[in-house]
Amino acid sequence: MMLKVLRLEDTGARTSEDIFVGGSHPIPTGRVYGGQVVSQCVVAAAATVTEGHIPHSMHGYFLRPGDLNLPITFAVDRIHDGRSFSRRRVQAYQNGTPIFSGIISFQTDDSGLDHQMPAPRVPGPDDIDPSDDMAGSFFLLRSNPIEARRIPLPADGSGTQATWMRVREPLADDPALHRAVLAYMSDFSIQEPSLRANGVTWRVPGIKSASLDHAIWWHRFARVDEWLLYVNESPSTQGGRGMNTGRFYTQDGALVASTAQEIMLRLPGV
Repeated sequence: MMLKVLRLEDTGARTSEDIFVGGSHPIPTGRVYGGQVVSQCVVAAAATVTEGHIPHSMHGYFLRPGDLNLPITFAVDRIHDGRSFSRRRVQAYQNGTPIFSGIISFQTDDSGLDHQMPAPRVPGPDDIDPSDDMAGSFFLLRSNPIEARRIPLPADGSGTQATWMRVREPLADDPALHRAVLAYMSDFSIQEPSLRANGVTWRVPGIKSASLDHAIWWHRFARVDEWLLYVNESPSTQGGRGMNTGRFYTQDGALVASTAQEIMLRLPGV
């Protein structure tokens, strides 16, 4: 199921933009999962750059909820090609109306300074009871391609959380594919710290939330079919919005990617 939605149809059309078409996962809510659209944008943009260029950052805005029953058209604008960096603007449309807009930057392999924030000390995935698999409650995909094991939450009220994640089926070695799937995974749990920091859960009657934007920076290569630790925090909630950040680590502590997302968050009477 994961690879099916990432196999976009190249329509062969190109005027000022390259055009691709894709489908969506079935979800009981009837809305398209945001991480799916982000990952499809990465795949579409990657199809227009020269070999050896891999995505290193993406910044985008969710404009409207997507409809599961409609195909998604991806229009890629080749806005810049340099010796080391290439940048693409990608718009996702349904019925001619944009539902997501973003810019993705690609870079060739390069050397340079190297440092990272250390990974937190937490129980490993094998130390967590598989019966605590939270993937089903993270997102209501009827057949979830992601296996997820949440680490017991701290009692400090900070909202910080950490979850082990991986793709359930082995993937090919293509680095661009693993980065696209990482983008898919990055939207799974990132909203929750804004709620937890305020002692709120999704079960509050009348709660309304929606992703406003999303950013991801890929730092180092890692396989997404092996366990990755996703650490999420919320620096601030205010004005009907919540800010959330995330970091992906490998089991041996390498920082793979960083993420950020702001959400609309409204509670009745607040």
